[in-house]
Amino acid sequence: MITLVTYQEGFGQPSFSPFCVKAMWLLQAAGADWQREDCNDPRKFPQAKLPAIRTSEGVIGDSHNIQAYLERQGADFWGSVTDRTTGHAFIRMVEEHMYFHVVLDRWGNEKIWPIIREEYFAAVPALLRRPVTGAIRKATLRGLMAQGLGRFSPKERLGRIEPDLQAIATRLANAPFLMGDQISLPDYSAAAMLGAITASPLPTGLSERVANDHVLTEYAGRVADRMAA
Repeated sequence: MITLVTYQEGFGQPSFSPFCVKAMWLLQAAGADWQREDCNDPRKFPQAKLPAIRTSEGVIGDSHNIQAYLERQGADFWGSVTDRTTGHAFIRMVEEHMYFHVVLDRWGNEKIWPIIREEYFAAVPALLRRPVTGAIRKATLRGLMAQGLGRFSPKERLGRIEPDLQAIATRLANAPFLMGDQISLPDYSAAAMLGAITASPLPTGLSERVANDHVLTEYAGRVADRMAA
């Protein structure tokens, strides 16, 4: 049996992390025999991040590596999709751009951060929680400044992510999933990320933008329902 090590569920999502949700859906789609193990300290896992899976071949970290492992075991996450280049571009857009908007909405918002601190780091003793998490937060925000998105205001960030959201909605104009009538790999990335955006513990400009878009919210719900069936 495969053990998926994941951040705990929260804010109405199966996990705080959209990448952990994606990993769950990959395991489901692969028909794998698996169980979950919640963990909020990723330091001992590959790349010091979650998700990770424990397998007969050892511990494998990162959702992309988990995908590759499952494909080596025979899983097919594309089905009849032939335009995999477009699908790959959507995955990169979601995971390498949209994701950082989620992080800034949670870690960079002064009203939301105290909720994140108490939810994410409940296992840290109360007396140590503020100094420990404060240092982690500073490092995270410095990383986002270096990445570039942290240099923009919330309004400017909304302008930057809007074309991404429109690209997803446009693809869904005539089909239930990004690559057509069949659910496939890009949906596991995109729907998990949209779910994370709307699962903000307090409303933000971004969470409300997505929550008020019935095309995006119905799509995210459709994928989640399919994977829960």
